[in-house]
Amino acid sequence: MLLEKILQSQGFGSRKQCQSLIQRGLVKVNGEICDQLKTQFQPQDLEFQVGEYRCRYREHVYIALNKPQGYECSHQAQFHFSVFQLFPEYLRERGLQTVGRLDQDTTGLILLSDDGRFIQASTHPKKHVDKEYWLKTADPMTESQIQQLQQGVELRNEKGIFQASSIQQMNDYELRMTIHQGVYHQVKRMLAAVGNKVTELHRHRVGELELPTDLAQGEWIYLTAEQVQLAISRRES
Repeated sequence: MLLEKILQSQGFGSRKQCQSLIQRGLVKVNGEICDQLKTQFQPQDLEFQVGEYRCRYREHVYIALNKPQGYECSHQAQFHFSVFQLFPEYLRERGLQTVGRLDQDTTGLILLSDDGRFIQASTHPKKHVDKEYWLKTADPMTESQIQQLQQGVELRNEKGIFQASSIQQMNDYELRMTIHQGVYHQVKRMLAAVGNKVTELHRHRVGELELPTDLAQGEWIYLTAEQVQLAISRRES
């Protein structure tokens, strides 16, 4: 494949823009400057550098982000920062999207990809991918409230019953709760339905993929093929 086409597929601009990058000597392949337009490479696992960015060719990208507070999962954030501001332009240009959403004040694990099929499969209601949240409440949790969450509650303007797949009470004010549905503000609305309020919310796990302990807020990593499969796997109860 022509080098300019490889660069274009990886988000580095139009074909003309990629040609310009090559001609200006801004592209290195295997550590050597490549300024010839007609040069071809086998794209699979190709390592290259464009300016300051060191890259490896990826047909699709699968990313885990430790989302900080104050960031919206939208390209056109209205009242806060956008999570896409945490990524270099070339990733944004290749159509990066979040897999589902987290509220601006919710922290933790969120997945992103440019693979439309993966995003659709991961978010389809029938997939029932578990999501584990760690949360703090305004008032002490009672045994009755825990039971209601386990048995299921109704949410205004939603059909059906919404229940926690599992609940672990850490202390009077802290829970670890797993859900497999994914309606708008679900965890917060479930706690409100039993007469309490979420004051802090953090997503720790999607499917079998846990947030890496060494991934600081605002940082992200590329997922391996194994990690991608973990993210769409349902934990056996």
